[in-house]
Amino acid sequence: MIYHVLWQTVMVVHFLVIAYIALGGFLAWRWPRLIWPSLGFALWGAIQLTGVVECPLTALENWARERAGTQLLKPGGFIDTYITGVVYPTRYLAEVRIGIVVVIAISWIGFAVIRYRRHVAGKSQTSMA
Repeated sequence: MIYHVLWQTVMVVHFLVIAYIALGGFLAWRWPRLIWPSLGFALWGAIQLTGVVECPLTALENWARERAGTQLLKPGGFIDTYITGVVYPTRYLAEVRIGIVVVIAISWIGFAVIRYRRHVAGKSQTSMA
């Protein structure tokens, strides 16, 4: 029972991490300190796509699934099990990845523009005082 709860919890956390990778830059528009974790998670996500290292969340979920007597994730891991072919058709994998990169880039560019405008506005108010 505990292993079922563990792998299901890890699965939810994994979804949240992937959502944060895609949308964290937008959160930084409101809370600027969140840009650093956003950058870190995006870098980690890019490394994961190379297949050089296994995601620790995938490893933990598989470990808990094995102990729970449940089928392991597909060989491609979390994304291949829960997202590709489920959320979007497998044939659109390249387009989806490009779209996610575009969304991340827009969020970071928007963050930079907002920070720049706040910086300029702060300077103009300081010079008026």
